[in-house]
Amino acid sequence: MFGLFKTPPFRDAQLGALAYARGHWRGEIALDGAATVPLVLSGARAGPDERAVAMARTFPNVFAFWRPAIEAALFEHLSPYAEACAAGQLFENSEQFPSIGTPGEVWPHATLVFAAVTPLDGELTFEVGFSTAWDIEHTLGARFRADEFIELFGSVVAP
Repeated sequence: MFGLFKTPPFRDAQLGALAYARGHWRGEIALDGAATVPLVLSGARAGPDERAVAMARTFPNVFAFWRPAIEAALFEHLSPYAEACAAGQLFENSEQFPSIGTPGEVWPHATLVFAAVTPLDGELTFEVGFSTAWDIEHTLGARFRADEFIELFGSVVAP
């Protein structure tokens, strides 16, 4: 009986199947040669927002252009953790803390956990979420509008 009220999946030639759950359209996407991660798109029960779908189709291409901004923001986020570790305030054993000397060295210590196209301040925004070796309590969200990096936001949850 409850199947009568279930929203049928949306199929996109590039993004694959998307299912409506918890107020968003959900699927999976592979970015930067990594394993697939959850993809979240805004939209109504009737279907995903057409602009969000169009933006999500560009994710694999634009992600490569975002990498420098993301790694710089992650490296900057790392700084206070590195200082706390050096002062003996973060880990019992400082050897547990990753040795990262340049922004490009963050990638082995950062894992992509979700990708989303959702509204922020009324405008559709790209967000990619990362877990990191130095901030194990939070997921960090790198937000973009088109090609512009907006912010690295701490403590995000995939929509």
